[in-house]
Amino acid sequence: MSESLQKKTLKGTIWSGFERLSVQSVSFIVLIIMARIVTPDDYGLVGMLTVFIEISQSLVDSGFSQALIRKRDRSQLDNSTVFYFNLAVGIILYFVLYLCAPIIAYFYEDERLIMLTRVISVTVVLNSLVVVQRALLTVEIDFKTQAKASLWAAIIGGVVGIAMAYAGFGVWSIVSYQVLNIAINVILLWLYSSWRPSLMYSWDSFRHLFSFGSRLAAAGLLNTLYSNGYLIVIGKVFKASDLGYYTRAHQFGSFLSSNVTGILQRVTYPVLCTIQDEDERLSDAYLKFIRLSAFIVFPLMVCLSVLSEPLILLLLKEQWLFSAKLMSILCFAMMWYPIHSINLNLLQVKGRSDLFLRLEIIKKIIGVIILFISLPFGLEWMCWGQVVNSIVSLAINTHYTGRLIGLGFIRQMRYLMPTVFYSCVMGGFICLVKGLINVGSMQLLVGLISGMLSYLGLAWITNSSDLKLILNLKNQFKK
Repeated sequence: MSESLQKKTLKGTIWSGFERLSVQSVSFIVLIIMARIVTPDDYGLVGMLTVFIEISQSLVDSGFSQALIRKRDRSQLDNSTVFYFNLAVGIILYFVLYLCAPIIAYFYEDERLIMLTRVISVTVVLNSLVVVQRALLTVEIDFKTQAKASLWAAIIGGVVGIAMAYAGFGVWSIVSYQVLNIAINVILLWLYSSWRPSLMYSWDSFRHLFSFGSRLAAAGLLNTLYSNGYLIVIGKVFKASDLGYYTRAHQFGSFLSSNVTGILQRVTYPVLCTIQDEDERLSDAYLKFIRLSAFIVFPLMVCLSVLSEPLILLLLKEQWLFSAKLMSILCFAMMWYPIHSINLNLLQVKGRSDLFLRLEIIKKIIGVIILFISLPFGLEWMCWGQVVNSIVSLAINTHYTGRLIGLGFIRQMRYLMPTVFYSCVMGGFICLVKGLINVGSMQLLVGLISGMLSYLGLAWITNSSDLKLILNLKNQFKK
């Protein structure tokens, strides 16, 4: 990458990272406090509705935000067209969910879900109001503004949610937190953003943007259906409390990987769109992103897996201990997510949403097969199935990365293997230290410190090129 592009990327990464990590940290703290008050059954009820809300959110955007970001000559007409389309879809979907609430409750055999569905579905309409604002701020690499809105929304929503939980509102404290968080974020983005819709709409603009975005939307919908398919199956086949265990394990396990993934996706996409026709620069940039993300995420996920039990006991209560078993497995699936995302980002940068959709169809067919094979063996085996699927999906994702810019599976693995080795050695060392200590909190503290020291020490002794890359980027940022 050129020096100017590197600086632009670093600045965007820092602000995007600040937004994601600060907001997620607040949400994480809120989750911990509320999970100590409300029951696994309460979280399970909200988990049952997650799939319907996330599917609706995928349909609201319909890939238009990505299409706007990629389009170099976007106009006010384009922006207004996207705004009104998103708003119309959001309103329609809300009424669909409102009417289908009794059906959802009947499916899960729980009448409480009728009113819960009708209240939490308001978030679909709210999110449709800021799709364009977020896209335009992303184009400008302005994550500072988004950070302010998201952080204040998370803090205010969290305070209200915790207060309601202590007051005994149970599942409604979780719902109120989610709705209020999004509502405040929408209000602040409208206040901070200078863009406003005009009274104009163009079907030509719609068709142009939709031709690219629709395939991404379809791919996103498939991914949402698959990801939340586990919630549907677990909620239907097992108890609500089991779904609560799974959702907490997934949320804890995905905290680090999802945030790194989100940061990388938001920054790399608009920046790399500027060099979309320069394959050599693209290949070099993507390889750096892959190596950096792996060097940071892999050891963190291994640490989280090994120390899952003392972490859950410290942050939550013993009633959540089964979540630790599930989380320790899921970490090995989630550690590959940033690598997945970077590879898929290339197809968007190159404008190949058709290939993006094709890959998603193939992966989800394989994923569904693995899901139903593992289902009879219980939750733990279902989690191991996700590990298998994650590795298979990585191999599939890298197919077109290799064809388009010569950065295929074998080449990527060659660069990632040292990091995998460092992480495995570190994991073994943490297990050894953990076995020598009986107190859970000390297991967590000593295990984390000794693990990170052993990881960095091993990287330094072996003269790791990835460690050098991070140090070089640090020095460039200081300059």
